[in-house]
Amino acid sequence: MTTNGDERWNRGTEAMDAVYGEGFSATYYPQPREMPYHRETVEHLFGDIWSRPGLSVRDRRLLVIGVTAALGRGDLIRIQALGALRNGELSPEELREGALQLAFYTGWGNATSVDRGIEDAIADHEKERARPL
Repeated sequence: MTTNGDERWNRGTEAMDAVYGEGFSATYYPQPREMPYHRETVEHLFGDIWSRPGLSVRDRRLLVIGVTAALGRGDLIRIQALGALRNGELSPEELREGALQLAFYTGWGNATSVDRGIEDAIADHEKERARPL
């Protein structure tokens, strides 16, 4: 028998894996319930927010990329861009065009970090695709 917490956790990990790729949740949140931050990330952010029907995952990702770009966090852009590539939501060309668009709204310095995160994600994705099955 599962508890409400189990159901929320499962819904959250399913959403997280749908956003970032299969197995992501198990890699980054292996012992969730003992750590409040991990539990809230999985159960609330992904189980409740990313799972809502009002926007697609792609739409939500574009919003997150914009906000993350404003913060100048290329490391977090890399995670979002890789998820978008894995899911076929955005192409390398679209991500690169997005970096240029964001440069004029977030500042050139932040966009430099965004561009680096995007290029790193594209390289990561190409390596994943080149691995033999």
